[in-house]
Amino acid sequence: MNSRRPVLVIGGGIAGLTAAIELADAGCRVILVEKSASLGGRVARLHQYFPKLCPPSCGLEMHYRRLRDSSAIEVLTLAEVEQITNIEDGYEALVRIRPRHVNAACTLCGACAEACPADRADDFNYGLAKTKGAWLPQATAYPARYAIDRAVCRQDCQACVDVCKYGAIDLAAQEEARRYEVSAIVAATGWEPYDARRIENLGFGRCANVVTNVLLERMAATDGPTAGRVLRPSDRKEPRTVAFVQCAGSRDENHLPYCSAVCCSASLKHAAYIRALYPETAITMFYIDVRTPGRLEEFYRQVEQDTNVRLVKGKVARVEENSGTGDLLVTAEDTLSGHKSTMNFELVVLATGMVPQTKGLPVTLRRDDFGFLEMNGGRGGIYAAGCVRHPADVSTSVQDATGMALRALQCARRSECHG
Repeated sequence: MNSRRPVLVIGGGIAGLTAAIELADAGCRVILVEKSASLGGRVARLHQYFPKLCPPSCGLEMHYRRLRDSSAIEVLTLAEVEQITNIEDGYEALVRIRPRHVNAACTLCGACAEACPADRADDFNYGLAKTKGAWLPQATAYPARYAIDRAVCRQDCQACVDVCKYGAIDLAAQEEARRYEVSAIVAATGWEPYDARRIENLGFGRCANVVTNVLLERMAATDGPTAGRVLRPSDRKEPRTVAFVQCAGSRDENHLPYCSAVCCSASLKHAAYIRALYPETAITMFYIDVRTPGRLEEFYRQVEQDTNVRLVKGKVARVEENSGTGDLLVTAEDTLSGHKSTMNFELVVLATGMVPQTKGLPVTLRRDDFGFLEMNGGRGGIYAAGCVRHPADVSTSVQDATGMALRALQCARRSECHG
């Protein structure tokens, strides 16, 4: 099958990649749109998957290899869908593409970054580090080329152009708008972490050594800002006591009323990271309920058996900083014993929940009461896949994306027949 119109996939994370590749393998042409400078999404920022504790790079590289081998997928990075319009037997999508300023002649030599005098926040590492204005989005970036952030550059600066031997840099490149007629749409824009600063009693942003689960994931990653060492932000010491605070903002009418599905398993994984790094470190996990369904229950039991991991059923009331030491005072109730206590920890990790990443998506796509995208937009042909539809782990997101790709394929077939 070679459909008259392609399928539009919005989002280049694991769900979007899966949907695009499955559609291409079934004979569809695909337009894959990603707003950042590289594909990979949140999965690319992980250190390891649970429960096997293996790196995500192998799975992503397999997807990238299939992308490179497919002529049916047009990949647009630094791109966003600005408008979706109903047309006969499909949709018209307006896609706006920001200039990368680096073309396919890039050899990844890094000379542009070495010469660049400007700095920018490293969004891949959640702002834990900085990059140069000429930067490689991540170690396994797809497409494998640098990008130039003109927003941080002096307008008269030509340092990167002067050192590039391959003519790969075009600082005069302009934003581009393209229109595509498509037979179906798969929205797979993923999730973002809940803003922990809004949970005032838990101290994030106020206490230096309170971090979130996504920050700890980047600390543990060997390509992260601390080269795989989990360190206290205030003094870069290895923590001897760590508290995990579950449901930080989740299952809370004042923040996120729903369970984010993966936080318990993620914190157990993080506990395993720290115990492997620092065998003497003691860990306490405060929880409402530990939710590890199916095959993850065995993973939960393995971590629970570690004598240096203590699980306390009870909600944390507040986290305060000891200004003299930077340690954290965690006040919580043990609901099984009925005792309320305040304990001292050197590092606190907040398990913040998943928020559907729908910012910038056209209003055509319908949302539920929590902001997640509904299955379709009120008519056939628009589907949501992965964590933008519901909280899910990587495996579930891949399965979900495969199912949505099948639905989109049926629309593409009908479009071809009607055409």
